[in-house]
Amino acid sequence: MSLITKLNERAFLVLEKLMDNSSALGCTLTKQSNGTTIIDAGVEVPGSMEAGRIVGEVCLAGLGTVKISEMSIGDLTLPAAVVETEHVRTATLCSQYAGWTINVGKYFGMASGPARALATVEKLFKEFDFKDSSDVAVILLETRRFPPENVTEYIARKCGVSTSDLYCIIAPTACKVGSVQISARIVEVGAHKLHELKFDPAKIKAGKGMAPIAPVVEKDTKAMGITNDCILYAGQTFYDIEPSDDDDLDILVQQVPSSSSSQYGTPFYELFKSFDFDFYKVDPLLFSPAKVTLRNTKTGDKYQAGALNAKVLRHSLGRE
Repeated sequence: MSLITKLNERAFLVLEKLMDNSSALGCTLTKQSNGTTIIDAGVEVPGSMEAGRIVGEVCLAGLGTVKISEMSIGDLTLPAAVVETEHVRTATLCSQYAGWTINVGKYFGMASGPARALATVEKLFKEFDFKDSSDVAVILLETRRFPPENVTEYIARKCGVSTSDLYCIIAPTACKVGSVQISARIVEVGAHKLHELKFDPAKIKAGKGMAPIAPVVEKDTKAMGITNDCILYAGQTFYDIEPSDDDDLDILVQQVPSSSSSQYGTPFYELFKSFDFDFYKVDPLLFSPAKVTLRNTKTGDKYQAGALNAKVLRHSLGRE
């Protein structure tokens, strides 16, 4: 099945909802002298849950829905992001995944969103033989620093668009939009883990997930901890899988949840701190939903592994 194109144009149609109502949604718009539009969603503005929901759908390139609900984990009740898409490989891995490191001079930011599929600097685009075709580029930078013009010029050049057709959403981890859009990655996190396990994501025909939304804290490093824990210890995903004859979903599903990692069980901030905040010392296979269900679309059989862990989440959130 070929991948859908025009991801950035689809995302821009969603982004317009935010831009047209930016003040009411707690965001601001500015234009750089080179024409790039900067959407501040949490640096100098409060942002909002609704802005975070929209940003989640922007990052899915308009190929999935994000709804705000609530969920209970043990005696905790928290707001939650509920995500659905029937285009898992395209919407999550080719768009939403934060796989592009923007490192220009002294500027650093992790980039996600459909602009990645225009730049195609990551090896997965070669693997999928995919490059988007759009006249506009939409990118989310998870950072507290607004990109200077040399950075937006670099991004536009890599994407093959003019700077006036580049739209950059800026949202640090520790803000309302940051909390919501990270929890809205719940389907992507599971899809990425399946991909890391060498399972062909083209076999994932639909995905649904739910993860609690972390309360906003003061520091980004602490926010990185609790937003990750909301997925690692309380996120759950459901995937419709069309397996090949040699796929054993019963074995596969046991490898997907976060509990399959030897580093499971310690709140992420504490784990990260123990490694002197060296991200590369964290087991990449830890980044997974807490609970995963795979449904074989050919037989209807379901395979489930993992469990929600209220104890670790409660400790992470300081609710002990």
